[in-house]
Amino acid sequence: MIKRIVSYIFILQFALSLAIAPPAIALTEEQLLYNEAWRLVDQAYVDDSFNHQDWRTVRQKALTTQMPDRESTYKAIRDMLDSLGDPFTRLLQPKQYQSLKTSTSGELTGVGLQIIQNEESGYLEVLAPIEGSPAASAGVQAADQILKIDNIPTTDLSLDEAAERMRGPIGSTVKLKVERPDQGVLLFPIKRDRIAINPVFAELRPQPNGQDIGFIRLRQFNANATQEMQAAITRLEAEGAEGYILDLRNNPGGLLQAGVEIAQMWLDPSPIVYTVDRQGIRNSFDSKAGSLTDAPLIVLVNRGSASASEILAGALQDNGRAQLVGEQTFGKGSIQSLFNLSDGSGLAITIAKYETPSHRNINKVGIKPDKIVALKTLRSDQVGTDADTQYQQALKLLAEPAVIASATST
Repeated sequence: MIKRIVSYIFILQFALSLAIAPPAIALTEEQLLYNEAWRLVDQAYVDDSFNHQDWRTVRQKALTTQMPDRESTYKAIRDMLDSLGDPFTRLLQPKQYQSLKTSTSGELTGVGLQIIQNEESGYLEVLAPIEGSPAASAGVQAADQILKIDNIPTTDLSLDEAAERMRGPIGSTVKLKVERPDQGVLLFPIKRDRIAINPVFAELRPQPNGQDIGFIRLRQFNANATQEMQAAITRLEAEGAEGYILDLRNNPGGLLQAGVEIAQMWLDPSPIVYTVDRQGIRNSFDSKAGSLTDAPLIVLVNRGSASASEILAGALQDNGRAQLVGEQTFGKGSIQSLFNLSDGSGLAITIAKYETPSHRNINKVGIKPDKIVALKTLRSDQVGTDADTQYQQALKLLAEPAVIASATST
């Protein structure tokens, strides 16, 4: 009887608790999208302290604010991501997201510029125009500061927003207002076109001393890069290349897998890069087969060499496979993955940090070349010529007997 009374009391208390419990609050469509983004970051972001903040409180606070439309939701998501203090973890609205995926696939429609954010001026800066692109034909040059895109100040735009504004239908025109150190402010009306991005330029260059040097420029680590690089090395080997210059200058990176696969073409079995996830677990990518060539190699780098370029350059330098010539690289030591959101937008989220084979963390530091050579701004037609002092230094190093002997003994 006592047990039955106790059971009745428990059931009564449970029923009362249900009666007085507040009803569950249904999230609006906009709040659901915010919550979707929050969860992706919660599960994938490399820093599980989330920049030393209570990540659940960030979510709860945001969900108490009004999100009347999609733009306000995007702003709330950007505010959330900004709190991480990581410029590479970012929101990509549907058009930006599609454009980014298109550019890494090897083809896009736009003006053909590689850009970075100049931290000192706040403006966008041209890393390099893509050869043969509308921007290159119009005369836009590396180091130009982009002040406005169609009268919109670039200080008001993120990198992705600026890139999206420069892309568009074939035949449409975009106006770029740029500042060039020696010429002042210039205006470029540029007609957009389809840009097939073949990221590799390669040719055999006979030298006065009798050497045949293979010169390879790698502009981007896109979906075409691995196949094109393999074809270039194979062809140059068949043509009798005795040494190589690999030009990674102004290469902003791209696909991690392409960087690893290209490193394997130059390396015998050895580590390429170590990644470190949020649990501190270190994974490695290694070269397991033999290289496509054992010929001497010089790699050209500058401050526009970033991300996958630094992974490749760091692997070749640390393994003693190549000497680096040029300027300190950009210093991007993190890896991002893309995640879909239900409305067609996406998130680029930093999921890991990486270290070179000698366990160097190059984030915000970059890689120091073996031979530092400053270089004034070059036109695209001056790269790899007598006017290119870094290229000329690479040729000198390849001509040194010690370099040739070292390659012969391997």
